[in-house]
Amino acid sequence: MAYTALEKMRQYNEAEFGRDVGPMQPKLFNNGKGTDLKTAALRFIHERCEGLRFDPAIEEKEKKTGRYFGSSISPNQIPYNMQMDIDRLCLERALERFIDSGIAEDAYDVYYCYLEMFLGRYGNSKKMVELLSEYEANGSSLLMKHRDHYSHSVYVFALGLAIYECNITYRKAFKAFYDFDTDDKNAEENCRAANFYLEYWGLTALFHDIGYPFELPFEQVMSYFEVSHRKRGDGTFHLSYQNVDSMTLLKDQAVKRFEELYGRTFHTIMEVLAFDITKKLGKIYGFSEGYLMRQLEWKATRPDKFNYFMDHAFFSAGRLYGELVKTMGYDTGAEKPEHPDALLPVHVDALSAILLHNSLYKFSIAFYKKGIKPRLNMNLHPLAYMLMLCDELQCWDRTAYGRNSRTELHPMSVDFSFRAGKIHAVYHYDEDEDEKIRNWETEYKKWKRSGKKDDPPRLKDYSDMAAEEGRFAGDIEMIVDTKGIPLTVECDTQKISRENKHLYLSSSSFLHMHDFAVALNARYSYMGKENKVSADQLEADFAGLSLEYKLSNINQVKVFARYLNKIRCFYTDRPVDFDELKEFTEEQVDVFAPMEHCRWVREHQSMGWRAGDDYEHVKPPRGVKAEEYTRMLREHMRCHKLTMDGKLTDEQIYAHFDTLPESEKDKDWMPFTSMLKLIRKFDGLRIYRFMEINL
Repeated sequence: MAYTALEKMRQYNEAEFGRDVGPMQPKLFNNGKGTDLKTAALRFIHERCEGLRFDPAIEEKEKKTGRYFGSSISPNQIPYNMQMDIDRLCLERALERFIDSGIAEDAYDVYYCYLEMFLGRYGNSKKMVELLSEYEANGSSLLMKHRDHYSHSVYVFALGLAIYECNITYRKAFKAFYDFDTDDKNAEENCRAANFYLEYWGLTALFHDIGYPFELPFEQVMSYFEVSHRKRGDGTFHLSYQNVDSMTLLKDQAVKRFEELYGRTFHTIMEVLAFDITKKLGKIYGFSEGYLMRQLEWKATRPDKFNYFMDHAFFSAGRLYGELVKTMGYDTGAEKPEHPDALLPVHVDALSAILLHNSLYKFSIAFYKKGIKPRLNMNLHPLAYMLMLCDELQCWDRTAYGRNSRTELHPMSVDFSFRAGKIHAVYHYDEDEDEKIRNWETEYKKWKRSGKKDDPPRLKDYSDMAAEEGRFAGDIEMIVDTKGIPLTVECDTQKISRENKHLYLSSSSFLHMHDFAVALNARYSYMGKENKVSADQLEADFAGLSLEYKLSNINQVKVFARYLNKIRCFYTDRPVDFDELKEFTEEQVDVFAPMEHCRWVREHQSMGWRAGDDYEHVKPPRGVKAEEYTRMLREHMRCHKLTMDGKLTDEQIYAHFDTLPESEKDKDWMPFTSMLKLIRKFDGLRIYRFMEINL
């Protein structure tokens, strides 16, 4: 069974009540049959990651005390390991939604799940990932070339899961590197290795580009001059960064920890990474730790040493290190950190993989275009290898922000096959851009007839894939050794659908999405008392929810734009000259209340809930409040009297809504008016009405 704690609860309930009352095993997309990106990535989470974050000690404590230590809608409501299973299901469903849509709002869910599961709490680290998206959306249009890195990183994450799932050569290399049994028949060890990979590949992939806010201002200045066709080079006006040690300096606790791990004293995280990379690659590539340290010292301060480019990977590694030590308590100044053994060599591996992935490896270590040094082998640094491979492969469905980027031709979608451990990728371009393609083909044929004397004509990614030189795949094969993961690439044109993009006028920075969800969660508890509750209390209430219920509120925020669109309203965090919405009218409620019920039913189906009211017909033990016991049983059985089973159309769910008692219908709209008042406690976000124009 993929979700073993859910199955254990199911067996317990069956013994307790004399029949099968749930919870049911969650469904796996496509029954797990397929080697495409979506099927393979989801199968990895669903089947390989059994027991993710289980704690046998807590389970034993639950047996001895008769108490539960897992949270659902309330603390101490379900077994701890059951909560861990549901958290994993949340990640699986979040990744499924993202692969279906590719939009930043669904990428947000994946980041949210990862941070909640592996770095403590999303609220502690939200600025780290939200600012990347904000910088890109607001500042990148000033650049000559720039494309999305927020959704890109989640696609990279999914690619790495799919490749691990389908390629036994890489699995063995990874397991051997981290001292797991490499025998694929050892089921327990396979799960341990997969859980380890999920955590540290996630750390590497999801945060490998968080340093872009440092590169963007540099590029904005360069673009100011390049718009007049002045090339960067000696004498070019440019930015550099000073006081970099404020980001890279190790505090006393971290110095001691690295001494324990490596037997040496380091003063900055870059010294640690120079040591680590040299140990892994120095002998094979012929460089010293001193050479690499000089390169790193120049990264932020001497862009002239790197052809006037700023390397975001340097800042990504430094920024992520700061987040890790903050989470682990190594930056508090206390004599001992909160989690003294939490900082591990694999964290250094993730950081060094990030540091290597952009230009350091290509131009300061391997000099890959010269072809004189070996390509990176997966056995040397499995995380860096996977990051470089997936970072290059992920070039589809990326929002173009830069002025030149918006006019170039990039793939809009892709079909992957990972069958037999190979990667076969077919990148699809928008057929509406056929004129650009025909013009390039004409120029390319002329170039071939001329004897190929000059550089070939290019149409960015399309020409790199379509030309007989195979530059796209060739560049990847010059960076990483693909003998263990053979790669073939094709391209074509097709009609591109944007139906899944959910584009509405409502918009807000990601800095407010979490706040909006906090207000939504509080709408039931504080109706009529909105003025008496603080924002801190709302945050504390939200923090007490399980990941499943937090995500439910977040997903309601995202779909709320569609509701408002239907009633001719919108939300924004920008100042606009429209009338603010104070409360919803009865006519507006009639539109969006059934829509909210539809969303709620589909969400519960996705998370494995079934229809039923078994939990309402069990007498509580003596001394236990009936309402609390009923709510607890509902979470144990994962059934709900208001949801539905089977494959349903929207019309069927709307008809079901019409049959509900008025008291239940009110739950789908009344609290939203309370939410309108609560959201004002957070800066910026407001809801407005469109102005009616009489012609």
